[in-house]
Amino acid sequence: MTEQFVLSDGAWLWTVAAGSGIPVVLCNGGPGCCDYLAPVAAMLDDIAQVIRFEGRGCGRSDACSPYSIETCLADLEAVRRYYGIERWIVSGHSAGADLALMYALAYPERVLGCICISGGRMHNDREWHRIYSERRDQGLETRPPFEYPPNMEVNAQVNRSWKAYIQRPSLLRELGHLDVPALFVYGDQDIRPSWPIEQIAQLLPDASFHMIAGADHHPWVTDAEAMRAPLRAFVQQRTQLR
Repeated sequence: MTEQFVLSDGAWLWTVAAGSGIPVVLCNGGPGCCDYLAPVAAMLDDIAQVIRFEGRGCGRSDACSPYSIETCLADLEAVRRYYGIERWIVSGHSAGADLALMYALAYPERVLGCICISGGRMHNDREWHRIYSERRDQGLETRPPFEYPPNMEVNAQVNRSWKAYIQRPSLLRELGHLDVPALFVYGDQDIRPSWPIEQIAQLLPDASFHMIAGADHHPWVTDAEAMRAPLRAFVQQRTQLR
């Protein structure tokens, strides 16, 4: 396992790579969270080169505003170029899954596949937020420990940018024509309603949706093996067809 700092438009980004084989990048959620996806990387690093990173303003990476969808995508591209990768599987958790899907839309020629864990939402629905907020306030979700606190300024700025992004008139048409294999993994105990993710999975031409019974927003914590199996199957399939 090797740690490297990658320069992206004036910001030094913390990255770490482990394993060898087909390249897979993992995007953290939040937005604004440090790296917490080592357990997910460990599910794949015997069959893939797994790269984790912290976006600008998060964890060990430089705080260098502005924070937006555009800078998030640019940071991902900087990581790809640094590691000399032509095409990779782009994956993420929660808001990181949203980012992975946006990257696939922006750079489909550089994407071998897309994995969205507990995310991939392209809606800003009031009813969705109401249900999520009620369940959150009831204490129905436990977060994994973070080594560094979330950057709430990153969270606010990127969320504003994301809300503008999903209002683009062409978004659904672009998703309906996105010729990139995708896997959506969700827990049926996630306090966030699953319907927006299931809709996106239905809309994409080559996507599957995998619901894990008894799992919450962090399925590698509540049912690691049920999450590990579909992830590995997807990566192995992409390896064979590469």
